[in-house]
Amino acid sequence: MTLTSSCLQPCNGSARMPLKGRIDETEEEINLSDRSIESFNKINYIFNFSNIKVLTLSHNKIKSIPYEIDKLYNLERLNLFNNYIPDLPNSICNLSKLRLLNVGMNNIHSLPQGMSRLTMLEVLDLTYNFLDENSFPVDFFTLENLKALYLSDNELEIVPTDIRSLKSLQIITLRDNNLISLPGEIGMLSRLRELLIQNNRLKMLAPELCNFDISSQRSTIRMEGNPLDPELADQLKLGVSHVLDFIRSDYYRARYVRHMMEMATITPPPKNEERKNRKLLRLKGK
Repeated sequence: MTLTSSCLQPCNGSARMPLKGRIDETEEEINLSDRSIESFNKINYIFNFSNIKVLTLSHNKIKSIPYEIDKLYNLERLNLFNNYIPDLPNSICNLSKLRLLNVGMNNIHSLPQGMSRLTMLEVLDLTYNFLDENSFPVDFFTLENLKALYLSDNELEIVPTDIRSLKSLQIITLRDNNLISLPGEIGMLSRLRELLIQNNRLKMLAPELCNFDISSQRSTIRMEGNPLDPELADQLKLGVSHVLDFIRSDYYRARYVRHMMEMATITPPPKNEERKNRKLLRLKGK
């Protein structure tokens, strides 16, 4: 299976299957979304079907992923969106054929060591969790085939500079975090065509972001909802292309250098605690 550009969006899965009862042993796609499933113990029969390629368990009440998940070694798409999962077992990294992993809207605070083994992974959705800049193992940034990384609605204040190593990235979403800066290394991602950084705490933008190519109609960069420096904000009113032209100037680059030197002594804008509280309230309702 090859993921086309349209599949870089988080997918919803296949036709729904019965929670109990006979499943054809040749079945390659199983959809058990929205069944109030709380544990894999209720569906442990799926581990008898190693031929499964697509497993959808979104919109349930699952609180953990069993270590045995790697028995499904032919999995190419795993969708666990909107559950209550606090962490991912290391064994999930043994799913070497996995191309899409959606664990958005859970309770994940960190990622497991060994993610470098997911050599086929192209789409990773981590939206609406509790990840910060310390949540990523070093080998995460060796996912050389990763094309789409969804990190919106997390707790990031900075983006690790190792992001530059994800050279296949076409999409990265970082809206609704706590970002106070973006590394210039994002500007080194030559294939990037979608960058979403709305609703953070950004005042200045790294000049290297001027490398972002907005000439294609499919290219998107959005940055509204940030407390931008007044000169940047004025440029944004004229359009994103004006922002990119402005940050390319020597005048702006000098201002940016001064800003970075002063950051240690300047109190950043306040975090949006209401956003985090909404996520915590969802967990209390489990």
